[in-house]
Amino acid sequence: MSPKIKSVDLLHEDASTNGERIPVAPSISVSTTFRFDPKMLSLDDVNVRNPTRHIYSRYTQENSTRAEHILGKILSLLRHLVKDGYAVTYASGLAACFAALVFYKPRRIAIRGGYWGCHNTIEIYKKCRDTNVEVIDFDDEFKPGDLCWVETPVNPTGESRDIRYYADKVGLKNPSNLPWADLISQIHQVGGKLVVDSTFAPPPLQSPFKLGADCILHSATKYLGGHSDLLAGVLVVKTEAEWFELHNNRTYTGTMIGSLESWLLLRSLRTLDLRVLKQSATATKLVQWLNNVASATATGSSFDGVPAGVLKKVCHSSLQGTDSRGFNPSQQMEGGWNATFSILLSTPEYAKELPYLAKYFIPATSLGGVESLMEYRARADPNEDPTLVRISIGLEDFEKFHRI
Repeated sequence: MSPKIKSVDLLHEDASTNGERIPVAPSISVSTTFRFDPKMLSLDDVNVRNPTRHIYSRYTQENSTRAEHILGKILSLLRHLVKDGYAVTYASGLAACFAALVFYKPRRIAIRGGYWGCHNTIEIYKKCRDTNVEVIDFDDEFKPGDLCWVETPVNPTGESRDIRYYADKVGLKNPSNLPWADLISQIHQVGGKLVVDSTFAPPPLQSPFKLGADCILHSATKYLGGHSDLLAGVLVVKTEAEWFELHNNRTYTGTMIGSLESWLLLRSLRTLDLRVLKQSATATKLVQWLNNVASATATGSSFDGVPAGVLKKVCHSSLQGTDSRGFNPSQQMEGGWNATFSILLSTPEYAKELPYLAKYFIPATSLGGVESLMEYRARADPNEDPTLVRISIGLEDFEKFHRI
């Protein structure tokens, strides 16, 4: 069954954190400090997960607490194994990335490609350890203490990786068929952990917990924020004990989300399902059309107004098919296809110029916003294919893209 977001969760899951919620729309609070309750004898008396009042914004503040309750609900999407996830917000996606590394303290990290920023964050993490931290490939043999870091769909191509396969490899067997306690037991026995960066597949497109992830990461700057106006990151874990440790780490590394950004994020979450499903549907149509263009023009003929010798290949989860292990992305992307993908053009010159020629696309980095973006990716990542252009589909109608 496809995972689904309940609109009532997006609109009302935070109700319990704000009493009667007298203001219908949340207020922007810029205060960093709050009046003490005279009955409070110690900071330890504060319930930082469900605070009745706030003390200092490094610990808690109204809108980040409300956003975390919604995120914990919608990013788990796995009611038969875990009631809700536990979400911690951060100042950026890379801050969340570093927090996950500090939390798991891996001796070895299995990673392949993906967002170049995460690789740079791993290099900084390595500087903080007094022992050597080895970066290995997915195909290497895993050992106890390893952290497998799977980004799927992967940046920038938008192609999917098999979460269940890597969950099995770190020690999770048939996760969807096991009771929750057995899952925890097996993970601890093996010692491997699986973090899934699901930024390209926000809910309801993909449910990493269902497939065996220990932790889900999102750059909330992208689809969760969705309006290109905030920086934020999110980690979602399965237990309250993990949440409290992450929250404590965040408090004393100072990587919490800002007050304005948390207000913007909370506003954005109200319409997440409407935005993501529209973006997914439009992107899927555009990918199909572009793939038809690539196939037809490969023979030397123009197609639908596009001349031959321009578009070489389209990369997207929906075009992968079934691999040699039997994995098909449709088994994983149950709620729809990702709305960010890449195309390869025949020359680097075409790739550099296209973002400035497409009428309804803005030539800019990032993804997931309501406006469609197009980026010559080698400008940001010099190791990227110089003919690759990354495309993020917004809320414009498909008919406007047909003649990009």
